[in-house]
Amino acid sequence: MRCLVTGATGYIGGRLAPRLLAEGHAVRCLARRAGRLRDVPWAARAEIAEGDLRKPETLSAAFEGVDVAYYLVHSLGQAGFEAADREAAANFVTAARAAGVRRIVYLGGPEPAKGSHVPSAHLRSRAEVGRILLGSGVPTAVLRAAVIIGSGSASFEMLRYLTERLPGMVTPRWVRNRIQPIAVRDVLRYLVGCATLPPEVNRAFDIGGPDVLTFQDMMQRYARVAGLRRRIIVPVRPLTPSLSSYWVGLVTPVPNKIARPLVESLVHEAVAREHDIAAYVPEPPEGLTGFDEAVALALAKVRDGEVETRWSTASGPDAPAEPLPSDPQWSGGTAYTDVRERAVHAPPAALWRVVEGVGGEHGWYSFPLAWSARGWLDRLVGGVGLRRGRRDPHRLRVGEALDFWRVEEIVPGELLRLRAEMRLPGRAWLEMRVTPLDGGRSRYHQRAVFLPRGLAGHAYWGAVAPFHAVVFGGMARNIARGAEQAARRPGPEPGPR
Repeated sequence: MRCLVTGATGYIGGRLAPRLLAEGHAVRCLARRAGRLRDVPWAARAEIAEGDLRKPETLSAAFEGVDVAYYLVHSLGQAGFEAADREAAANFVTAARAAGVRRIVYLGGPEPAKGSHVPSAHLRSRAEVGRILLGSGVPTAVLRAAVIIGSGSASFEMLRYLTERLPGMVTPRWVRNRIQPIAVRDVLRYLVGCATLPPEVNRAFDIGGPDVLTFQDMMQRYARVAGLRRRIIVPVRPLTPSLSSYWVGLVTPVPNKIARPLVESLVHEAVAREHDIAAYVPEPPEGLTGFDEAVALALAKVRDGEVETRWSTASGPDAPAEPLPSDPQWSGGTAYTDVRERAVHAPPAALWRVVEGVGGEHGWYSFPLAWSARGWLDRLVGGVGLRRGRRDPHRLRVGEALDFWRVEEIVPGELLRLRAEMRLPGRAWLEMRVTPLDGGRSRYHQRAVFLPRGLAGHAYWGAVAPFHAVVFGGMARNIARGAEQAARRPGPEPGPR
């Protein structure tokens, strides 16, 4: 069948597309910018269509000839996300009906017990989207999952960092609520299986793993699997979901705007009330993946640098989308730049290896305290901060997050361009180039570009410019030094990755 995957640049969609291809389906991915999927390993086997669910006039070509359409998008963390998701779902339904789509599949969240108060806008929005899709007239399967355990998922990262960084903690009382987590591999198996559901099936299904635990249990069992000591956990009443989200944002890489809806979702018990999906998508012979095994698998992926997608892969609709302008007049006549160049006594391959390895655990090669302070300031004003890290310690792809940057362009061995996603009164890029020189040497070219927005933007550049010699100058110097040291080490010459 021909399957349309919306949200293919996100955590689940980016894993679902290659699995549908492996099952022999034709896959078309809908993305606001096709270039975001250029570097994924399966891109050459899929069709990429540009379109935006908030712009219905862009959708007809993407839905043409589609048998099964997967709805895997949300605006979580964006201002007014409930209205945005409602509009996107309505446009999706209209396009699907017009194109004669035979099946819609949606991955939603758990549904609280009937009659219970639902303070979580996140759960309300997920439930509303499910109702819109089920009422579309197109046979729809809504899969309702609670906490998804897999390398790179927001829920797993939250669990991982809280447990690893805090041997003892005071927690809200919701850590004793019951949850039925599910491994990401089982979620993907259900999603793939739903492509072949009978046409009369139009309903929601609860999906969950074999274990029903509290979040407190999950932290203790994570600690055991990870080889950590048992954690001291003291639940108390005063910690509201809002306060809890700030606590999660402080300790984990998940920013407050995403942590808050996740935390609010945990206020409700999330246990599957039925397992009817098994009648249509049978369990594997070995059974569903248990919590401990799911954690062990996720940790192995993190350790081996084999994380397919991360929660930070997706960027919201209000993220800066424009590429770095080549003409400064584009910004109204003002473009501030900081340019650094150095001749490097190392081959281009060695220099490129250092360039592509920036960020994450490797850091930014200059004044770590300044970078950390900038990250903390960004978190305080609601930004993503510096702790999103990177998906792979050595390789980068267009579109993925890198600390508080996003990879806008990469030409292996030659160019890495990053677009800033921290809170700024303007837009900023950091560009790093490698060019060969005679005698096995190379040149490193580094350019920071800032396009100010209003008076605040000009004031911002004036305030930070005095520190550039230390931050950007040190960065260029240390990247060059790192490449020269790597080139002098014995062993095979490093090549572009």
